[in-house]
Amino acid sequence: MSALLAHDLTRTLGDRRVLDGVSLTAAPGHRIGVIGENGTGKSTLLRLLAGVDQPDSGSVTRPADLGFLHQEMPFDPTATVADVLDDALREARETIAELDRLAAAIAGSPDLMAVYAERLEHAQDREVWDADRRAGIVLAGLGLAEVPRDRVLGTLSGGQRGRLALAALLVRRPSALLLDEPTNHLDDEAMSFVEGQLRAQPGVVLVASHDRAFLDAVCTDLIDLDPSPTGPTRFGGSYTAYVAQKRADREQWRRRYQEEQEQLAELRHAAGHTAHQVAPNRLKRDNEKMGYGHAGGRVQNQVARRVRNATRRLEVLERSQVPAPPRPLEFRSSLTAVASEDVVLRDIHVPGRLTVAALDVRAGDRVLVTGANGSGKSTLLAVLAGALTPSGEVRRRPDLTTGLLAQDTTFSRPDRTARETYEHALGVERAETVPLHSLGLLGERDLDTEVGRLSAGQRRRLALALLVADPPQLLLLDEPTNHLSPTLCDELEEALNTSTGTVLTASHDRHLRSRWTGREIRLVAGEVAWGAEPTP
Repeated sequence: MSALLAHDLTRTLGDRRVLDGVSLTAAPGHRIGVIGENGTGKSTLLRLLAGVDQPDSGSVTRPADLGFLHQEMPFDPTATVADVLDDALREARETIAELDRLAAAIAGSPDLMAVYAERLEHAQDREVWDADRRAGIVLAGLGLAEVPRDRVLGTLSGGQRGRLALAALLVRRPSALLLDEPTNHLDDEAMSFVEGQLRAQPGVVLVASHDRAFLDAVCTDLIDLDPSPTGPTRFGGSYTAYVAQKRADREQWRRRYQEEQEQLAELRHAAGHTAHQVAPNRLKRDNEKMGYGHAGGRVQNQVARRVRNATRRLEVLERSQVPAPPRPLEFRSSLTAVASEDVVLRDIHVPGRLTVAALDVRAGDRVLVTGANGSGKSTLLAVLAGALTPSGEVRRRPDLTTGLLAQDTTFSRPDRTARETYEHALGVERAETVPLHSLGLLGERDLDTEVGRLSAGQRRRLALALLVADPPQLLLLDEPTNHLSPTLCDELEEALNTSTGTVLTASHDRHLRSRWTGREIRLVAGEVAWGAEPTP
């Protein structure tokens, strides 16, 4: 098995430089996670490494046997499940057939023994005789065992097609695996199965993912494409260790920025104040008039040199200064009375979606809402937000401010830019106090893009920015870590931990769920069951 090498890759899409001089070495046995905000080039990098796209400059050396998991399945919709599996098993079956031919031919041509030994070693490394059994294990592990083999791909759900494409690669076992968001459409059991399969891969694994628990369980190295003063960052170690290092780097970035701003202020003051001392029309003080002549002129020349030196240093520092780091996310809503309930639900019913006999959401509560897809999590949050009117009784505390981050985000004026939408929703004064660009949720180039032209993930991050800038007393978040980079997910978790208001979060995010310190509601078939109280 050979390494995957990339040198000085650049790629421009439209008028935007997506990748600029990215290099990497991925040796067999290394499992590298590629992380970063949407738009930083994760998928573009994988496409260049796979040879699906070509760089504007730079080079890639890749193993001949490479498998790439696309966001879209590379099979015709009229193909069947059996066709996909046959393609995945084709190399193993051809290798076995070749070994049978070589074994039969060796008696008449002893010189074929070396060729046979080489092909036998390759077959043993790939475990080709175990391929059909492995296919059954992989299909079962990904929840596809009950799907008929003659089922046409066009009749499968998007999630089933994604899992089948992943299954085909795991069955094939190429010497290098490139996976773009492989955990999409996987439940917890399937996720654990895939993690075990990838840890057992002897070759190169390169995976772009937002799933922090997955990155922690699988990766030996990480490449962060998020902007930093030194460009893309490679880290050897687990995601948890990287988070600790990232936090230290962020603090160092903040300190460097603060020190540079202080130096800039001092230089501007020195240059301006000293320049005033040597201004040509400045009136001389009485103690300067006596014998000014030669000595005074020499002093003036020295001061002028100091002005020039300070000005040059100022110009150099202004050109090289680091940008301001994004401010950490935080939710600082107005405090609520601890003894009161924010929302009380009694005998709530939304036909086919939700049934709640009784639910009291106390002021200051921190509640995690869990349950399978379709169990009613989004419906419950919509009822609590007042966005959906059920049958039954809903009582809210007077003057309660409520904010809902829904999974599907729309804005009434798609012709407004992100910046205009932000200012219109918050008011100019508040928008200036917490500038949109300072939150790190949208890139600079997206601030003046019409919201109707933003991606679904960008619109959702804009909606999150509105909640961060003006936090409500009752904060309702539906899958809040979707469309966020791992770094932003960590910041969001920390912000929720320190929120002064009431928080209800519905999430499948394993990392968020494992670190939750509040109460838990589990929805089963649209009915509510409270979990245990949190341990103090």
